[in-house]
Amino acid sequence: MSFSSDLKEELSKKNNLANKGEVKWELIGYLVSNNITFYKNTLKYKTENEYNINRFSKLLTNSDQQNYKIGLAGKVYWIECKKIQLGEIEYTDREIQLKSDWPEENNIKAFMRGIFLGSGSMNNPEKKYHLELLFSNEEIAKKIQELLQRFFFSFKWLIRKKGYALYLKEGEEISRFLAFMGATQAILKFEEIRVLRDMKNQVNRTVNCETANLNKTVEAAVKQVQAIESLQKKGKWEGLPENLKEIGKLRLENPHASLIELGKLLKEPIGKSGVNHRMQTILALAEKENENDKIHFITIDARK
Repeated sequence: MSFSSDLKEELSKKNNLANKGEVKWELIGYLVSNNITFYKNTLKYKTENEYNINRFSKLLTNSDQQNYKIGLAGKVYWIECKKIQLGEIEYTDREIQLKSDWPEENNIKAFMRGIFLGSGSMNNPEKKYHLELLFSNEEIAKKIQELLQRFFFSFKWLIRKKGYALYLKEGEEISRFLAFMGATQAILKFEEIRVLRDMKNQVNRTVNCETANLNKTVEAAVKQVQAIESLQKKGKWEGLPENLKEIGKLRLENPHASLIELGKLLKEPIGKSGVNHRMQTILALAEKENENDKIHFITIDARK
């Protein structure tokens, strides 16, 4: 099963059905989710997850709502019942609205469980972090967003084809929200995946950094070899100071060596900065000779 299905299975098995307040608010969470339709005093909930339908039926039973029907159409489970009369919600046309003040924290947590079970989803965290709550009613979605801000969850807003979504993309916040809903096992699995993913990312960053540094070293070494060979071809090499000729000879003999390694090969070893200074001097001399050649070429060309 997917991570999202495992998460819903865990939440649907939460043993709190004796608490009437939590049962009521979890049921309200289902009712304001995107997968509920209301028409002619009848409520219908649809889902492809059997754990969702089982949990919804238990919530109805524990709320003294006995007259409901459950069915299966293809891969979609459905449950149908008469309009549920609760003081916290009201029915307008084909929509359900929240009308009460927010309850205490435990009931809010139950409310969020109901919303997530009703129409929430979560991506495979091995690929990306994304948890989403989907609503058919824009006003309710905004109310939920404001409510969650009280608990320091920064859910973002998104319009979907099938409704209005609130979502999280940051791993730390998703982990806290799973804890808020009471999904203990899902948190452990999620954190394990986060650790492994962070380790992989760190390894990749390190490898990329080392590769980039290696490419820079190779590129620099190629330029140094070209500068040395250029000075040799123009007869300018032998007149250079011994310290430059020594480092140049070592570079030609060790084209893949780092500056540190070259410094250790000198008769009197020096550090990276000392080697770099000598190489920069050689590069500058080669560049100067190239500029002189250009001037000479232009002068000859002008006489024609």
